[in-house]
Amino acid sequence: MWITPEEVLLANALWVSERANPYFILQRRKGHGRGGGITGLLVGTLDVVLDSSARVAPYRILHQTGESQIFWNIACGSSRKEITEHWDWLETNLLQTLSIFDNDDDITTFVKGKIQGIIAEENKSGKPQEDEDPGKFREAELKMRKLFGMPEEEKLVNYYPCSYWKGRVPRQGWIYLSVNHLCFYSFLLGKEVSLVVQWTDVTQLDKNATLVFPESIRVSTRGTEHFFSMFLNINETFKLMEQLANIAMRQLLDNESFSADRSLPKPCKTLKNVSALKRDLDARAKNERYRALFRLTQDERLDGHTSCTLWTPFAKMHVIGQMFVSNNYICFASREEDLCQLIIPLREVTIVEKADSSSVLPSPLSISTKNKMTFLFANLKDRDFLVQRISDFLQRTPDRPCGLNTQSENPSPSTPPSLPPSPPVLGLGEMPQNQHYSPSLPTAKKGLLQIYQQDVPEELGPKVTREKMKEESWNIHFFEFGRGVCMYRTSKTRELVLNGIPESLRGELWLLFSGAQNEMATHTGYYASLVEQAIGKYTLATEEIERDLHRSMPEHHAFQNEMGIAALRRVLTAYAYRNPSIGYCQAMNIVTSVLLLYCTEEEAFWLLVALCERMLPDYYNTRVVGALVDQGVFEELTRECLPLLYEHMQDLGVISTISLSWFLTLFLSVMPFDSAVLLVDCFFYEGIKVIFQVALAVLHANMDQLLSCSDEGEAMTILGRYLDNVVNKQTVSSPIPHLHALLTSGNNPPPEIDVFELIKASYEKFGSLRADVIEQMRFKQRLKVIQSLEDTAKRSVVRSIMTESAFSIEELEELYVLFKAKHIMSCYWGASSTAAERHDPSLPYLEQYRIDSGQFTQLFSALAPWSCGLHTNTLSGRLFRLLDQNKDSLINFKEFVTGLSGMCHGDMTEKLKLLYRLHLPPALCPEEAESALEAAQFFTDDDMPQDPPFLSHMDFLAQEVTSGEELKEAGDALAAADTDERKEEKPKDYKYYLRMWAKEKEPKKESIKDLPRMNQEQFIEMCKTLYNMFSEDPMEQELYHGIATVASLLLRIGEVGKKFTNNGSKKTEVQLASAVDALQPEMEDSSGEGGSGQSLVSKALAEAQLETPPPTAAGSDEEAKDDTSVSSYSVVSAGSLQCEDIADDTVLIGCASGDVVDRRRGSLPDADWSITFEQVLASFLTETSLVDYFEKKYDIQNKITACKSLRAVERQTSTSSDHDFSLNTH
Repeated sequence: MWITPEEVLLANALWVSERANPYFILQRRKGHGRGGGITGLLVGTLDVVLDSSARVAPYRILHQTGESQIFWNIACGSSRKEITEHWDWLETNLLQTLSIFDNDDDITTFVKGKIQGIIAEENKSGKPQEDEDPGKFREAELKMRKLFGMPEEEKLVNYYPCSYWKGRVPRQGWIYLSVNHLCFYSFLLGKEVSLVVQWTDVTQLDKNATLVFPESIRVSTRGTEHFFSMFLNINETFKLMEQLANIAMRQLLDNESFSADRSLPKPCKTLKNVSALKRDLDARAKNERYRALFRLTQDERLDGHTSCTLWTPFAKMHVIGQMFVSNNYICFASREEDLCQLIIPLREVTIVEKADSSSVLPSPLSISTKNKMTFLFANLKDRDFLVQRISDFLQRTPDRPCGLNTQSENPSPSTPPSLPPSPPVLGLGEMPQNQHYSPSLPTAKKGLLQIYQQDVPEELGPKVTREKMKEESWNIHFFEFGRGVCMYRTSKTRELVLNGIPESLRGELWLLFSGAQNEMATHTGYYASLVEQAIGKYTLATEEIERDLHRSMPEHHAFQNEMGIAALRRVLTAYAYRNPSIGYCQAMNIVTSVLLLYCTEEEAFWLLVALCERMLPDYYNTRVVGALVDQGVFEELTRECLPLLYEHMQDLGVISTISLSWFLTLFLSVMPFDSAVLLVDCFFYEGIKVIFQVALAVLHANMDQLLSCSDEGEAMTILGRYLDNVVNKQTVSSPIPHLHALLTSGNNPPPEIDVFELIKASYEKFGSLRADVIEQMRFKQRLKVIQSLEDTAKRSVVRSIMTESAFSIEELEELYVLFKAKHIMSCYWGASSTAAERHDPSLPYLEQYRIDSGQFTQLFSALAPWSCGLHTNTLSGRLFRLLDQNKDSLINFKEFVTGLSGMCHGDMTEKLKLLYRLHLPPALCPEEAESALEAAQFFTDDDMPQDPPFLSHMDFLAQEVTSGEELKEAGDALAAADTDERKEEKPKDYKYYLRMWAKEKEPKKESIKDLPRMNQEQFIEMCKTLYNMFSEDPMEQELYHGIATVASLLLRIGEVGKKFTNNGSKKTEVQLASAVDALQPEMEDSSGEGGSGQSLVSKALAEAQLETPPPTAAGSDEEAKDDTSVSSYSVVSAGSLQCEDIADDTVLIGCASGDVVDRRRGSLPDADWSITFEQVLASFLTETSLVDYFEKKYDIQNKITACKSLRAVERQTSTSSDHDFSLNTH
């Protein structure tokens, strides 16, 4: 490629000149190509260690003028072909022009300008992504693709020098981190080490330091461990590895492919060797930390941050910290944790102004809000630029909430203009178009607890007084620190939360601390629109919701009537409609019912959004991955904090049993409601770390009893009774009976535990937990959990089909891995349909992964025993159509194994039956037969022919569905086919689906009589397939002779059979007479001349070799090899033979040599000719060679091993091949 001219001082150092003229020199790297000796080894090692571009571009062109010692590198190439094209262009276009110049400096200036102009033109037509990457990085990306055979779709993120420990010897080289793969390459003194690991295969990734591996990174897969060390910046490398592994786990979980962020701002200065993807991932990591710190929505993107001070009026001091600016918020976090935190939504900002600077208050900035609060920042660096950025964001911020169009992923349209501004209360039932709830149904206009609040008994008077004191404390706090989203959040706020939030303020503060208030304010009417759209929609989620509605806090009087149940139904249904990937999961009903007690329906909905999508990520998806991840984190924390108890409880298997219910419902299902709701208060303020702290405190409080337990049941009883007796002695609500407590309380119940004491103990003993440490532990556990779920899915799939397949369990597992890899690669590098569209998590494991026709062809070519050369793709396409019974152009693993098992392990009858069906519709499409016989006039312009004997796709399916008994009752095969056609015309009733279900559950052996008859075109196609199939077999001559004999016999059988199917037709009588006349000499001498059908088969077999190969393959070594392997029974070599070249003595079936050309051009297939599968089977049994071929069992293990050795990476042919390097021009 052309490169920006670079100055070169030593032109001949490590380079060999091959061509030269007065202005240019073409050079080759020493040691490249043939030979090289010790010099080549040393140069190659030097290139790898120093990351020289000569490793990927071993050719270059230099520009030189006169006696100058300075050279200019203007082009480089990875192959001789590429560099020669550049050289020829220079000689053709520049040599004559340069000879006109008198001054050498003018020549150099002209050449440099010309090359830069060429590069500029190429960049105009190139991808904008490439323009953002520095030249050095693009060289590294080209090197990665060449070394590891990656396609252009595979993007390099970054690369680092390091050592790879192969055994006890470190190999110095370079590690390449791409979006989907980790690659390593080393070349030292002739020793080459190449490694490729898919991120989806990584099960563990950790950084450690031992005596054997100092400061190293360990990458573990299911079978191996890889150690890398000697990093210049190990922390940066490890963080990038974590990000890429996380992206891969998300692909496994959701089948979402990685998409680069195209809207990243361009860097103010060129970053050396930093790709746009690396900048993208760094920005994503910062965004995630920013959103988690301030509980912001997923679409919020950090624009920048700067150090500053904030004046805190409540403390009368300036607090040092960081200001963060994003597209919708200005946030502040103090350097000292929990000292002060502030969130200012831009929608609340009224004035942003620069105050006068002074020595006491340098570079101050004042921000005022709608609720009359003013925030004073100071010590700002580059204040003018900051104010300009804030001004730009304010201009994009609407004066009032912008409605639904702010979130593109939301399924609902904009709010109708008739929607009232206040949050509506919604109902179910048939509603007018412009009405958002039905007045005939009971609705809740506020929290259910306020509606169903009963009179407080007199004995609870002191508790009511304490509750009012709490409310007063919060009112004082609001006065000092502000109220609403712009409130200063300090350690004082945490103290008030830990002491319990008053019931009257609970809903408001939950919305504030969770960030749900911001989402609700910017999406006015969104919930109302969702409820309307979800009404009447029946899905699996709605069915599960209806089943669990009356199980949600049935002991609470608020959910013992229609109002509470209807509100819960609306919120859960609306969320299931908003987020179909989650839909509904058990435990969501319990959490939502608690939210509805303190909030309106819309507020409860947005709190549920915050829980499911931000605060408890992946908790409520179909496989509760998030809860399983936190269960693993809890086990790890138990091992660190309570090591003795951990060992004992691991033996009992208790931790994994208890923790899932604790986390999924936030203790609401295992603890009395009045106590558990205090933990929910702390959770909304502190996050998940509170749940971990309390869980550890519960184990610590029961340590002595748990250590003395002898079985799991005893431990569960101890913990259950303890949690049942955690009470809230300050509650003013009427006591709510706890069902679990009623079941587990004995004659002597244990003493009561004050929930405030439990929370206080959790902070004292385990309050050192940090959110960033928990996230790091979550990453490690996520790798384990998702890979464990994938292994479980694999075992489930294998168990479900092992009885229906002849493959062993090990073979099925390896086939599943290969099949799944093809599915995932559509996530990597794109396909006709995205993997996310093919992946339905609600389906059984067996049907979740599916592949398309192109991916099936790749697997078929690599694994199938029926190799047909150029005909392989055609055969795989037919098998794909045969297996794709639901016609969605995708097949699942069971269908894939069914087709492969028949070819590898079936007996002769099964294999012939499969081969027979591959040449009938729907496997054989009309276009193939039409192309094979060049008889376009026989068909209409439609895809399907008007005349039989082609059956329609539905006919074929009907024959498969119809049982053998129905066919028997019909009398014969033809009558049964007619019956099925009539059935297909009627609407499908429940009996049809019952038959389909019975076929899936109880597969039956298909009788050979069930197969339809084969016409002449289909028979000729089958002969072509057999001819190609035998071309690479050691017994090909015997097999060719056998198939020629069998084809001749079947043709005569078909001719004779016409008289039984076409009585009464005058045309048929003429054809029958000619057929009998033609049949007489054949009966006397089977090797003599045949009829028209025989000549058609002869031509078909010829066409099997006459098929034109792809143009790119012409002249290749493989083609030449195939040409020389054609036996004496073939039609001579492929590619060069014309129809006229078929000699008289060519052995096919025995056709007249003079008729070949004429019949090829003019003869048509006999529409009345047909044979049955029984006739095909009987004819094949007459030839021993064919019987031996089809009875032979096939071991697929070797081909599976060969597929695995390709590292499951789709390799593309490089533009530089070995024979390019072997050319020598000097």
